[in-house]
Amino acid sequence: MSPARIVVVGTGYVGLTTGACLASIGHQVTCVDVDAAKVARLAAGRVDILEPGLAELVGRGLTSGRLSFVVGARTAAAGADGVFLCVPTPMGAGGAADLRAVEAVTAEIGDVIPPGCALITKSTVPVGTSRRIRELLGRSDVPVVSNPEFLREGTAVADFLHPDRIVVGSDDLAAAHWVAGLYDELAAPSVVTDAASAELVKYAANCFLATKLSYVNAIAELCERLGADIEAVTEGMGHDRRIGRSFLKPGPGWGGSCLPKDTHALTRIAEAAGFEFGLLRAAIDENVAQRDRIIAKIAGAVGGSLAGARIGLLGLAFKAGTNDLRDSPALAVASVLAAHGAELTAYDPAVGGELPGMVVVDDPYQVAKGADAVVVLTEWDEFRRLDWVYLAELMDGDAVVDTRNLLEPRRVLDAGLSWQGIGRAREALFPRTAVS
Repeated sequence: MSPARIVVVGTGYVGLTTGACLASIGHQVTCVDVDAAKVARLAAGRVDILEPGLAELVGRGLTSGRLSFVVGARTAAAGADGVFLCVPTPMGAGGAADLRAVEAVTAEIGDVIPPGCALITKSTVPVGTSRRIRELLGRSDVPVVSNPEFLREGTAVADFLHPDRIVVGSDDLAAAHWVAGLYDELAAPSVVTDAASAELVKYAANCFLATKLSYVNAIAELCERLGADIEAVTEGMGHDRRIGRSFLKPGPGWGGSCLPKDTHALTRIAEAAGFEFGLLRAAIDENVAQRDRIIAKIAGAVGGSLAGARIGLLGLAFKAGTNDLRDSPALAVASVLAAHGAELTAYDPAVGGELPGMVVVDDPYQVAKGADAVVVLTEWDEFRRLDWVYLAELMDGDAVVDTRNLLEPRRVLDAGLSWQGIGRAREALFPRTAVS
């Protein structure tokens, strides 16, 4: 396909990555945002998002002239071949997706989009949104296309440039194939389908992953009760090709910008269709239960009562490799600890500033000073390399609660500390079963 004139509305994780990556494979891309200060920073090559490779990609796009940033969508959209909507669709009242940003942009640019220009939803939107956009447009000469993203924070650039698949859906098949062709340089398999199916793919994928995580957290709890080791159990499961190794890590619960809102949104979509999605509701309930189990584990580690307990937290972001705090399970745990009267000191290599209910410090060793317990909540690799002998000297207590099973237990134990992981009732003192 020859280079296309693309407009990307929204410069968050999805929009900025989409714009920079499309420019990198040859398209002429204009990224639009309503925040003038943010647009000025991006136009100068300053990227606030912590995303490996993204700042470099933006810089190369600016230098090549294939990437630009402007305020306001109307002028940019008037000369576009395709307009990507990459605006927020947060959880609204009752768990349904809030589509006000999508509808506002559609109303703003609807009368200036050239005939034949594809209006493409990249944001995660409920089934039926393409139809709703067509109604708002009131134009038969502008095809509406669903092209869901499958980007993971921390690996978004790599995920875009080396995708497992490209999913495109529209009731205008020619437009769907045109959008799929924008990605020809990536040589990825394409799934071209109707709009409703494409819209459902993203929810179906994310909710499956959430269910898988809830399942492994429940299995980890069972391991603790039965004296089994979750590490050995998931290793045995992961060799089964039908299951795979991904999303088999237990933790303090799942969170982030996608899974919580998407699971709630799909339950609402199912309700509207007259279907009681009990399995998905159980996965959501299990996620809340996992947080409560973590709280109970921490309380037990400090003697049973959290009131007045001094607890050091390692990690605040919802996952390593990002500074995103949206629906972070670490913050969910921290908020409950604080509500029970615990005194919290926290460190995260990508998060600074003030947060409610805790003191955020810029040195991981500071969280251990006078602490009754240290809790690992985010799987940053640097925590593996901490000097646990030194941390033990700084602590008043001796409890380490590793909610990510990140640390080498023997190093912690040899420092004179206790160690509790998730699903490892025997404190991982026994050698793992060899794989032949």
